[in-house]
Amino acid sequence: MKDQKPIRIYWQSFVDRSMNDAYLVRLSQYLANISAPGVQVEVHGMSPPDSDISRLSEFRCSILAVDNGIWAEEAGFDAVVIGHFQDPGLYELRSSVRIPVVGAGEASILAGLQLGRRLGLVTLDPDFEVWHLEQAERYGVQGRVVKVAGLGSRPEDFSAAFAGDAGARQRMIEEFRKCADPLLAAGADVIIPAGVLPGLLIAGERECRVDRAPVLNCASLALKTAELWAQLRRIDGIEPGRGPSFRLPSDGARSQFKELIQGGRVPRSNA
Repeated sequence: MKDQKPIRIYWQSFVDRSMNDAYLVRLSQYLANISAPGVQVEVHGMSPPDSDISRLSEFRCSILAVDNGIWAEEAGFDAVVIGHFQDPGLYELRSSVRIPVVGAGEASILAGLQLGRRLGLVTLDPDFEVWHLEQAERYGVQGRVVKVAGLGSRPEDFSAAFAGDAGARQRMIEEFRKCADPLLAAGADVIIPAGVLPGLLIAGERECRVDRAPVLNCASLALKTAELWAQLRRIDGIEPGRGPSFRLPSDGARSQFKELIQGGRVPRSNA
């Protein structure tokens, strides 16, 4: 039986359109070009964006991502992508909705392990290294992520490349390749850009490799994973196990979360 309804995917980016419009436009175009027939992708930014390298900023943005994902299900979307490699809010959102929720980081790491035994990650900033190693532990593959290297870049550093500056794009690709060299020396079989920004940067490099190692594009991997699970849910009705790991919340818990988002916390003096 074929379902003719389009598959709608909600893509949650963690950057602000006013600051990174060229990137969001490029990402929307790219995802539209590679999406399967009958798949529609909507890219949404976030304001304020995740611009501070801190756990508190990641936590704040994860709350917004969960709220937006709950709305996406209510609005009729078939899947949500957390388009931020660290996957903030991934488990919380997966536990809150019945539609598939895909993390760009989780999807890329698990896919990379089908192509090689050992992974190397190139991230935006060296301070993200510990977070990515924690991701590997969370997904049970800590022994197979051999090294993480940081570009020392900010999201806005990519703006010129995505706006069409070929020289800026080439310089950033060269920096990426330099960061990948020590990953190969550490034994990595596969290189993953640990961020949709660097992933999209190398998206036009067909059969991209650094020496012997393929370079995976986390943007295309996240989209295709979301398409897969959205299609399987239509075919089989499959969704996550609803035991302790991803148990759905009660109506009361859902209402309390929405009230917190809409109205803010109760003043401490009244709590």
